[in-house]
Amino acid sequence: MRLTSLAAGIFTLALAGYIGVTTEAPAKGAAQPIPHARANQPAGRQSNQQNAPQQQGPQGPLQVETKVVNVFATVRNKQHGIVTDLNKEDFKITEDGVEQKVEFFAKEINMPITLGMLIDTSASMDRMIDAEHDAASRFLREVMRPKDEAMVITFDFDVDLVADFTQDTSVLASAIRSTRVNSVGGGGVVTPGTFPGGNNSGGTDLYDAIYLACHDELATEAGRKGVIILTDAEDTGSKLRMQDAIEAAQRSDAVIHVLLISDRMATFGTGPGVAHRMAEDTGGRVIDVHNEKSLEKAFDELSEELRSQYVLGYYPTNIKRDGVFRKIQVTVARPDVKVLARKGYYAPFK
Repeated sequence: MRLTSLAAGIFTLALAGYIGVTTEAPAKGAAQPIPHARANQPAGRQSNQQNAPQQQGPQGPLQVETKVVNVFATVRNKQHGIVTDLNKEDFKITEDGVEQKVEFFAKEINMPITLGMLIDTSASMDRMIDAEHDAASRFLREVMRPKDEAMVITFDFDVDLVADFTQDTSVLASAIRSTRVNSVGGGGVVTPGTFPGGNNSGGTDLYDAIYLACHDELATEAGRKGVIILTDAEDTGSKLRMQDAIEAAQRSDAVIHVLLISDRMATFGTGPGVAHRMAEDTGGRVIDVHNEKSLEKAFDELSEELRSQYVLGYYPTNIKRDGVFRKIQVTVARPDVKVLARKGYYAPFK
């Protein structure tokens, strides 16, 4: 199943040299849009609004509403171990430099996880693709619980949705094992993709894949959302920019984790820098992968992290609905620890 509906629109916009700001996410495929139970709300609450004075207008009373902003945080010590004994009072959150009051706090996360597994199937992944089949399938079996969902997308010179959101890990495993490297040249067969290059030269559409996964698929999902990408992060064919991919993830409240598959001896290329920029801007991690053993370890680390997060919820003091990006900083009143959390969010727009 190819992500063609939105892709056609992206292609047109990309040719025009402009990507518009999206203020409302489209429904995913034929599925019904999920009403306002989004990741911007703490676990166990269907609607969270700040009580504000009503203003009487000509058409009746008007009420100012402020959505809760949720921040999921992982805290590690100097030995890289996960810290699990923190309390609400240990955390401090600022938004654009202004301290916010933490209204909601939880150590154990029961909120469902929605995952997008993005697998690079360009020629550079040939030596690792079989190991990816086994490790990725095992990861989803171990990390997913009831109510969790995941999808699988492959990308090379096009972007393919090989398994839409499902709770069935056997369906996901089958989709992962069906992935194959698409080689260009050397007798490989080149077929037109979602974004055909026009010269059959191939490419790696990493940014396009992230944008499609977040904007078209994850934006209408509730709960915690993560994008796990197996790639060398070398984009050679996307019509969109890295910033477009990052913004799509930020607008959908999705965290990007990159399993950076590279040669240990490689000292060139833009992949590491790209991977770290995307992960840091969304609150995710980059884990270097050089062989099958390190790939399995990387998935184990992600599994532990996804089940060891704190959730912090606050009502922003800035109630303007201006669509502007708000910077978030989370700190902990304890020395020698590192907090992993998203760097901000886009305010709602009128």
